[in-house]
Amino acid sequence: MSVIVEFRVPSSSFELGRILSVDGLSTIELERLVPTSSKTVPLFWVYELSRESFVEAIQTHPSVTSASAVDVFADRTLFTLDWDADEDVIFRSLTETDGHLLSATGTPESWTFEARFIDHNALSRFSNRCEAESVSLEISRVYNATAPDTGPWYGLTERQREALTLAMQMGYYDIPRGCSTKELATELGISDQAVTERLRRAIVALGSATLNPGDTAHTNR
Repeated sequence: MSVIVEFRVPSSSFELGRILSVDGLSTIELERLVPTSSKTVPLFWVYELSRESFVEAIQTHPSVTSASAVDVFADRTLFTLDWDADEDVIFRSLTETDGHLLSATGTPESWTFEARFIDHNALSRFSNRCEAESVSLEISRVYNATAPDTGPWYGLTERQREALTLAMQMGYYDIPRGCSTKELATELGISDQAVTERLRRAIVALGSATLNPGDTAHTNR
C-alpha cells in the first residue's frame, strides 16, 4: 500500500533551499519540476518580493545560470530557474526511490515537503539516502492514503483540492463545459498552464488514493 509522508528540512541542508534563501522572501511554493532534454528545472511561486532583487540575489549562486519570470501578479511571481534539480539531494533521492513529490513550500529558514512512496520500504530508502548526504528529515506525519484517519481529502494537497472543487463548482467537467481553464486561472490567481497541471496532479493523487494505491505506474508520470 502506498504511503504519504510530510517532512520538514532546514533550507541550508539542500541546494535549492540554499539558492532560494533570499533576504525579505516570505514564502516559496514549488509548482512543479519540468523535465527538459538534459535536466529537470523547477517552476515555483515567489510571494511578496521584488522580482528584480530576487533574480539578482539567486544569480549569485554558482550553479544558477538564470531565473525567468513566467507569470506576474501583484503579490506573487511564477519563476523558472535554469538549474538542474536532478543534482539536488532531495529531488535526486526521490527519483532514485520512485518517490512522487506532491507539494513543497519553503521560507529562507525551512521547507515542508509532502511525498508519496510505493510502500514503507521505499520511504525508508529515501530517508536513508538523505541521512547519508547529511540531510536530516523532521517527519511530521506518515499515513496510508486509504487509511480511515486520512480525512476527506484522499491524498490531495490543499491547493489541489481548492482547484478541483472550483472546477466542479464552475462546471469545468460538465458537458458542455461550464468554464475554461483560463476562467479557473483567473479565479485562482494563477496561470492557465498552472491550473491544468494542478488539476492533473489532483486527479492522479485522488485516483492513486482510491482506486489502486499499491500501483504507482501512473502516479509518477
